[in-house]
Amino acid sequence: MPRFVRRYLVAPMAVALGLVAAACGDTQPTPEAAPTPTGEAAFPVTITAANGDVTIGARPERIVSMSATATEMLFAVDAGEQVVAVDSTSNFPPEAPTTDLSAFEPNPEAVAELDPDLVIVSDDINEIIASLEALEISVIHQPAAATLEDTYAQIEQIGAATGNVPEAADLVASMRSEIERLSASVPAFEEPPTYYHELDQTFFSVTSETFIGQIYALAGLENIADGAADSGPYPQLSAEFIVDADPDLIFLADTKCCGMTVEKAARRPGWDRLTAVERGAVVELDDDVASRWGPRVVDLLRIVVESVSELERAA
Repeated sequence: MPRFVRRYLVAPMAVALGLVAAACGDTQPTPEAAPTPTGEAAFPVTITAANGDVTIGARPERIVSMSATATEMLFAVDAGEQVVAVDSTSNFPPEAPTTDLSAFEPNPEAVAELDPDLVIVSDDINEIIASLEALEISVIHQPAAATLEDTYAQIEQIGAATGNVPEAADLVASMRSEIERLSASVPAFEEPPTYYHELDQTFFSVTSETFIGQIYALAGLENIADGAADSGPYPQLSAEFIVDADPDLIFLADTKCCGMTVEKAARRPGWDRLTAVERGAVVELDDDVASRWGPRVVDLLRIVVESVSELERAA
């Protein structure tokens, strides 16, 4: 499984390549975030994360994010000014203080040198959690979400941990409302359109059991990869399988990692005869939007719903 895929699903994979990233084991305990007042009165606060109860004594002012999704959440709840460094994959928003810190091969010493009062990780690689905790640095472990409720809980958790509770609550409410609106706007079909979601050029995909698959389900789509579910939540399909399934929609989530384009996909053997290619229903996705479980899941759903609506108009 390619590294960019593993990055997204590393936690579910640890439980099982298993969300939205590359194998089995999508079940994770739902994080808890107790509602607390904002400001200095919010502290100390105890967060129940994947690594247990984490007590934060005062509002953190030197946060290091070793998770691209956590970075997006931090800035989305207005905690950006508290963030002093983020890992090398944290490329959004543009103002995030990206460094050469590796989330794939984390160096606890390099993180500690930044003098953080809070570190957020999505994966416990190289025993980074224990190493930082031994230095009395607060660490919150937020694995890849298995459901949208997990995403909401992680956002609320970050809000509580950073003293930005109202902002986190507003963000979650906004996401819930927009996702409900988008889902309700999906046109009705006698039979649900089918789709193929491409993780990389070796045809790894996602089933409906995954976080990504759940997003597509909100748009009323049927997943061709469910026919290969015996291979796990992130099966590797074959070129023949995809051609035989003839999906109505194709979503390419390997445009940034692998340079995939609509034109390149159409040149694959047999793909010129695919319904999606003939109808111009092949969609280039931003890999990051399609592989992170943070606030931009709303953007992913919006793209999917718009694609379904275009399909309905062309019918």
